[in-house]
Amino acid sequence: MITPPPVFGRTIRHVHLLGAGGMGMTPLGLYLVQRGFVVSAEDDHWNPATREVLEQAGVKLTGVNAAPDITELMVYTSAVPPSHPARQRAVARGLTQVRRGEMLAMVTRDRRLVAVVGSHGKTTTTAMLITILQRAGFECGWVLGGLFPANALPPARHAGEWVIAEVDESDGTIGNFSPEITLAVNLDWDHADHYPQLADLENEFAALFARTTDAVFSSDACVLSQRLVARFSNAVRRPASTFSFGRTGDFQSTIMREQGGSQTLALGGRFTMPEATIRALGEFNAANATAALAVAQQLGGKIEPASLSLFAGVRRRQTCLYASRLVTVIEDYAHHPTEIRALLGGLRQNARRLLVVFQPHRYTRTAQFKTEFAAALASADHVFLLEVYAASEAPVVGGTTADLYAEFKKSGSTQPVTYLPGNATGLLAALKIALRPEDTVAFVGAGDIDQAGQEFVARLRAEELREQGWHDFSEAVRPQISAGTKFTERELLGPKTTMRVGGPARLYAEPANEADLQLLLATAHARHLPVFMLGRGSNLLVPDEGVDGLVISLGHENWQKFELQPDGRVWVGAGLRLKNLCGLATKAGLVGFEFLEGIPASIGGALRMNAGAMGAWIFDVVEEVHLLTLIGEKRVMKKAEMHVDYRHCGELHEAVALGAYLQPAAQSEAADIRRQIDVYQKKRMESQPREPSAGCIFKNPTGTSAGRLIDEVGLKGERVGDAEVSLVHANFIVNRGHATSADIVGLIRRVRERVKSARGIDLEPEVLLFGQNWKDLL
Repeated sequence: MITPPPVFGRTIRHVHLLGAGGMGMTPLGLYLVQRGFVVSAEDDHWNPATREVLEQAGVKLTGVNAAPDITELMVYTSAVPPSHPARQRAVARGLTQVRRGEMLAMVTRDRRLVAVVGSHGKTTTTAMLITILQRAGFECGWVLGGLFPANALPPARHAGEWVIAEVDESDGTIGNFSPEITLAVNLDWDHADHYPQLADLENEFAALFARTTDAVFSSDACVLSQRLVARFSNAVRRPASTFSFGRTGDFQSTIMREQGGSQTLALGGRFTMPEATIRALGEFNAANATAALAVAQQLGGKIEPASLSLFAGVRRRQTCLYASRLVTVIEDYAHHPTEIRALLGGLRQNARRLLVVFQPHRYTRTAQFKTEFAAALASADHVFLLEVYAASEAPVVGGTTADLYAEFKKSGSTQPVTYLPGNATGLLAALKIALRPEDTVAFVGAGDIDQAGQEFVARLRAEELREQGWHDFSEAVRPQISAGTKFTERELLGPKTTMRVGGPARLYAEPANEADLQLLLATAHARHLPVFMLGRGSNLLVPDEGVDGLVISLGHENWQKFELQPDGRVWVGAGLRLKNLCGLATKAGLVGFEFLEGIPASIGGALRMNAGAMGAWIFDVVEEVHLLTLIGEKRVMKKAEMHVDYRHCGELHEAVALGAYLQPAAQSEAADIRRQIDVYQKKRMESQPREPSAGCIFKNPTGTSAGRLIDEVGLKGERVGDAEVSLVHANFIVNRGHATSADIVGLIRRVRERVKSARGIDLEPEVLLFGQNWKDLL
């Protein structure tokens, strides 16, 4: 059994980690296991990747607030406040509690420590140094502050007399370390919650440099670093070594060439080799590699031109999550203006258009740097702002995302900036609308924004599979359909609706005959592809992003038949407009259809919704319906066999109406029928708006009408964008010119919330949301 090093002057074996799923805590847990500790761990919100690392290392994962009774020491991340129940329970048990940095300092005290410190890039630089030394066969251990992708290397290892450790200054625990070598990648005033003044941060690092027993490496390009190096040199009478991307400093590099995802650096100064190839792009990574190579040379490692040619990178550091001919998705941990400026500067070199999703990290940092954040993000073509990731902080004045959004507005920036209150709510839909071919999307921040990035990529992958499915479907049906059938991709649906809003259909078809319709339905069903029927386009709202499905319209003239039968019935095709039905019936002297004249629908849509007006319903005149099921099976159904009620016909939600036999009420003179239609038209014109609309938006609740409720709470004339609650009829939302589907959905939400608050009634939408479900949005 391995004996762990003493902690607090005594042997402790059982350690419990609180907040163990963090990128700093997980490698520490792995290192503690290798040093002989028995480790248990808990986290309120596990990251699957870090959880897997700990489980495979033999760490016992416990429930929340369930530290084993044998625990002798609790190690917690600084993001966990004293009020956390697990810490309160530890106090009650008399357990000693230490922060992550304090524990790391104690268990590396018997090693020769290389401490990698600084404000930006220390995780990547540490990973580069580990990679170089591993390739050189240099025996050493390490504790990284992150994970290598695809487990290329473990995030921690105990071996040899040396240990390479990423040391974080954010909570002041850096004061516990006395390294043999210190590598300061760069220094910037950050963590205002712990260092209220720049001098506080400067003194912390000056003290660390003074405690370093052998060598200090510092950036020649960082003004603050050079000021501290001067203090160090004067205090200990020996110079620090400097590095830079450029032609200054003791260790120098410049970019010779870039190819694919790699760059070759020309090395100068005290380097013993002339060049090095790095599997990473950008000046920031070039500077990180220069620092890592310099320290590796100092340690006596055998550095080679190819030492970093296979560098795996670090998760959430310019990690490419997805790449296709349509879009590239990057995630990065950048959470300081300097980091963001460097990141976006590098991405801009290869991005045609750059979309950035940014999640600020900590209220104090946002308050301190909101002006700088706005400036750093200004190089993006479109910015999406998520709520601040608090990291256990309480909100501070001026430190919210709303404050950062206001800073963009104040700066007069013309770039699109979308603020998404409630974090990722609506983010993926907003990205989909904004996305164009060959865009680069970067998810940036140190909080849980990576989850939004992963979800976005999961959707892209699913969409990629769907795209292949649609391509295969199109290839299968196109050679078989007749010449008269319209079959297109990305057909705009908005102009085909009465509301005049909405995006395209993935595929759109107007079959010329029953055989083509049957082929389309059966093939789509066999391939598990969604099908949507589009009639007159009334009582319908198409999302701005369009419909990911096959949209079928029976708009061909073959579906618009009106045929008198010898027995007095009328055969009407599903594509016949109700207005045309009334006109033809009037000419033929057929009574009973007049109430349908003003309904902006076709026969098929009217049957599906059991359309009605003036106290009557279409199924009052239906005798028999012919339909095709979604698997392409033809059926004939009598009205008595069908399940029909208010705004609903059950059978036609899983089938397509081909047409119906209607029974007139009687025969009369055309002029008499026309007079009745005129009465209905006049009543409709007086009670309904003329602007583009989708008809009644809400179903009438039992015992009252939706329009009356909306009117009573004072919502006539209420607007979201160009969507307006009609001044004529409150149950209509009209398009005042340039309304979007999002405007209309937003107004529907507002109306429902107001009526619910004032009357306690949940209004249920009557209008259909094409390709989506209202419950997902409301």
